[in-house]
Amino acid sequence: MSDRPAWPIEGRDWPNRECSRFLRAGGIDWHVQVAGQGPVVLLLHGTAAATHSWRDVLPLLAPHATVVAPDLPGHGFTGMPGDPGLALPGMARLVEALLATLEVKPDLVVGHSAGAAVALRMVLDGRVAPRCVVSLNGALTPLGGEHAAFFTRAARLLVGLPFVPKLFAWRAANREVAERLLRDTGSHIDARGVDLYARLFRRAGHLSGALRMMANWDLRPLLRDLPRLAPDLLLVVGANDRTIPPAKARRVQEILPRARIETLPGLGHLAHEERPDLTAALLLRLLQPEMAEP
Repeated sequence: MSDRPAWPIEGRDWPNRECSRFLRAGGIDWHVQVAGQGPVVLLLHGTAAATHSWRDVLPLLAPHATVVAPDLPGHGFTGMPGDPGLALPGMARLVEALLATLEVKPDLVVGHSAGAAVALRMVLDGRVAPRCVVSLNGALTPLGGEHAAFFTRAARLLVGLPFVPKLFAWRAANREVAERLLRDTGSHIDARGVDLYARLFRRAGHLSGALRMMANWDLRPLLRDLPRLAPDLLLVVGANDRTIPPAKARRVQEILPRARIETLPGLGHLAHEERPDLTAALLLRLLQPEMAEP
């Protein structure tokens, strides 16, 4: 049996399954969900997640917009590229190829955690030209700060050991382990959400994609280029985020002073899964200002 998630098995009752499409773009096979009509909202999930992360946000946006939510390369039901495709510029290029195949141009690009870095890299490289970028608890500063190079080398060493993803998957096969990992983010998500994460965590191929992405990640060029970002940037921060400390948003704002910070009290790293209604309302206000509450 393949170590990748299988649509007939893990995807048997996937959220918003009726919106799923499978196509080839940029040399890999993609799983992407497309719903609604109108201005285009691109949703990019974070490391080790997939389209299920937007399961309750997508239906709230679809009556007002065309929502495009892919499984990022190496994640969920999307194929695994070579290492260059898992680095930040490469992943930005692959998502651009997907959008070109779908023939859509995003008006709003939303990224959660590592997905926020992909979103910003796409804009900075001229691959998309949205009116606004939204970072939801964005992973935009290097892991370990001044020790970032060490952490990257360590991740590459781990990924080079073929048993490591299988070991992670073996541990995460226990639902309680997955539940604890998610709780450690500072978020409390429902049982359905925990089950979906656990389902993916059991597949070594999915975890390998996440680990290889981390091993090929370098955020320093992104921070260097950030001052030339043209669209507006909104940094949405969960006050209870234990994965990306809220103070990191202020570090990004120091680099790009016109970036705005909006704090969500009581919510953690998976704030959009805890309160999809708040997230959708926030995005719709950006997309359709006339919908803003007086």
